[in-house]
Amino acid sequence: MPTISVRLLKGRSIDQKREFVEIVTREAASILKCGPDVIDIIFEDVEKHDWAVGGKLASDK
Repeated sequence: MPTISVRLLKGRSIDQKREFVEIVTREAASILKCGPDVIDIIFEDVEKHDWAVGGKLASDK
């Protein structure tokens, strides 16, 4: 069972996540030659103050 873990800055809508899982599940199933029903996708929403890029917190940008 493929499991895909996705970390995002908090704030994406349910509709955005829904579209993401539909497309990623379809493409992963095609590439991995498995049924879409065995693919799990787990979202982890991260607060901006818990994410840093280039030495700066995302909340400071």
